[in-house]
Amino acid sequence: PIHSSRCCRAPPSPRGLALGRSRAPSHPPGTMAKGEGAESASSTGLLQPGLLQQDELRHAKKESREKLSVCNKLCYAVGGAPYQITGCALGFFLQIYLLDVAQLDPFYASIILFVGRAWDAITDPMVGFFISKTPWSRLGRLMPWIIFSTPFAVISYFLVWFVPDLSSGQVMWYLLFYCMFQTLVTCFHVPYSALTMFISREQSERDSATAYRMTVEVLGTVLGTAIQGQIVGQVDTPCIQDSRLFGVTNSSVAVEEVNVTRDTGSLTDTRNAYMMAAGVIGGIYILCAVVLFLGVREKRDASELQSDEPVSFFQGLKLVMKHGAYIKLIAGFLFTSLAFMLLEGNFALFCTYTLGFRNEFQNILLAIMLSATLTIPLWQWFLMRFGKKTAVYVGISSAIPFLIMVVVLESNLIVTYVVAVAAGISVAAAFLLPWSMLPDVIDDFNLQHPDSRGHEAIFFSFYVFFTKFASGVSLGISTLSLDFAGYKTRGCSQPEEVKFTLKMLVSAAPVGLILLGLLLFKLYPIDEDKRKKNKKALQDLREEENSSDSDSTELASIV
Repeated sequence: PIHSSRCCRAPPSPRGLALGRSRAPSHPPGTMAKGEGAESASSTGLLQPGLLQQDELRHAKKESREKLSVCNKLCYAVGGAPYQITGCALGFFLQIYLLDVAQLDPFYASIILFVGRAWDAITDPMVGFFISKTPWSRLGRLMPWIIFSTPFAVISYFLVWFVPDLSSGQVMWYLLFYCMFQTLVTCFHVPYSALTMFISREQSERDSATAYRMTVEVLGTVLGTAIQGQIVGQVDTPCIQDSRLFGVTNSSVAVEEVNVTRDTGSLTDTRNAYMMAAGVIGGIYILCAVVLFLGVREKRDASELQSDEPVSFFQGLKLVMKHGAYIKLIAGFLFTSLAFMLLEGNFALFCTYTLGFRNEFQNILLAIMLSATLTIPLWQWFLMRFGKKTAVYVGISSAIPFLIMVVVLESNLIVTYVVAVAAGISVAAAFLLPWSMLPDVIDDFNLQHPDSRGHEAIFFSFYVFFTKFASGVSLGISTLSLDFAGYKTRGCSQPEEVKFTLKMLVSAAPVGLILLGLLLFKLYPIDEDKRKKNKKALQDLREEENSSDSDSTELASIV
């Protein structure tokens, strides 16, 4: 439709024909001279009002085409919810589910968590590679990946939360379906992340859409926490107070020896609650994918792809990895994201065993996510007012005093809720800023490599790759450290060594990682001045290209 509106124009007026003849190379010299004179006098002559009006109208139409409606932004934002809902449910609850519901040994649970996250990290560049090789279709290049992966992702997600009636092979069951789900959700999330660059070429519109997306994604974490936590929290998971457990090295074997039949039966309601939560989340996943498909269209011109030929993945990867701004950005966010993932993965166990809030941890998690959701608009305003780099320092560092406070002060429910709300403010900044800054890096790359296009999926997929791989390593190590400290499966209480280890995992380690990440951000070169210069340079480049296209279509229309 865009191309037809440029070509199918009304017949040119005599003034337009005079100007058109002045540009045609086949006219006699006298006519050319006359045309040149008319063209040079057009700034003050009779041609000026009509031509300026026409140019202004064309420019206004172009700007209106680049603007995204609120409906478009909302539909785009809704597409980010499935990844966050499922990721939040898995991040907060999978560890405690494997240990206390599926009753796996902590060593095997650590293997599942590490391999699942590591595989998830590997699939990101793999999917990015296949996307770069995908030709454009009627639905676009990215949307088919999102649509066709959805039903299989929902099925595999449900089976992650199902306890199979197997005497052996439970570890392989969870490993298989956890890795399968991570692969399929990557087929959804990587193209969705790259879609940011395909909904508009205007940086302000992309930033606005990103703010909508981050708000919905943090709301998705609230939904994931609320659905999983409240449904599971309605059922009391029985713990074992038998002191004999604390003299046995292999806690899962001890559980079987102490009370095989009674404990299995008492967990039935808990297992059903986990499956019910998985079913509700699966339904939301499908609904969000449908809304995204119906409300968003890829705009090929937004990425200025001019050919159906897929870009070279490995050549593009080499260029991307040599781009200094990108490496420095992902290095900084690697450590800050790792800090919040450590907190996410161990917070349920910390609340249950260290703070002693066994029946309140899901509500504390909900307070964190609600606080984060409500403060996303605040951080969007802050980064627009003071710059993105300043927002990184202020937003992420604000979590440090509260992470220290939660382990230094004595266990108190009111203080814990206050700390949770304050920590949620920092979580909001950690959610918003990476996805708001990655498009700036891509713009900087496009200015330095104007002839190399179509690498958006590589930028997004490798950022997620490094983050997920590091989180897999951290979660595996943290679960193993609990095993070494003497974690007791389904114990009503844990040894002091376990409580101390949990304090280190939710306070000392995240604080150190945040400080290291903020130091690396000092090297990030794109400040507000650089970002504004890049924006102006891109606008000038596009206007030059559009002017060239306009001259060509006008000449074609006259002919």
